[in-house]
Amino acid sequence: MKINTAEIVISAVGPKQYPEGNLPEIALAGRSNVGKSSFINKMIHRKNLARTSSKPGKTQTLNFYILNDTFHFVDVPGYGFAKVSKSEREAWGKMIEEYLVERDQLKAVVQLVDLRHAPSKDDCLMYDWLKYHELPVIIVATKCDKIPKGKWDKHKKVVKETLNMDPNDKLLLFSSETGHGKEEAWRVIDSYLFNKEK
Repeated sequence: MKINTAEIVISAVGPKQYPEGNLPEIALAGRSNVGKSSFINKMIHRKNLARTSSKPGKTQTLNFYILNDTFHFVDVPGYGFAKVSKSEREAWGKMIEEYLVERDQLKAVVQLVDLRHAPSKDDCLMYDWLKYHELPVIIVATKCDKIPKGKWDKHKKVVKETLNMDPNDKLLLFSSETGHGKEEAWRVIDSYLFNKEK
């Protein structure tokens, strides 16, 4: 998919602020330092539309980006960040849950995990939660450029086994450095956005 236009629409904290209309949406979820902003920027071929930060836990709102005027990427606050207060974490959790469960325009959730490590407890909880709510999930394992190609299969196996992945769910390898996996990610996302054959 070629992205010609991309801009942030709104940073929302509740349904009253969500964009109006029926454009399909893809949510992006993952641990605070998994590279969500880098993933967004690489996918849309921009250097810094999504602000990357060396300080995890920076995204505290649901950030809606409109792409090609036809669909939204929705960047969800990162989970598993210890330095955030318990009450803040609970507030985020409620905001995220409300969006994911009640938003009709949501077509799929891209859950990002770090290929270098086995998925964390938080990753597993998130995946289980998405499956429980019967939300379509695409697992994207980031930072594959940091691992020798010959070991990719071994790491993929660890991700699948740790998450206890549904064999029907897609697992894609991705690198925001090299762009590996970008085309495949667009192909899979596109199939959910416009209900094509997966």
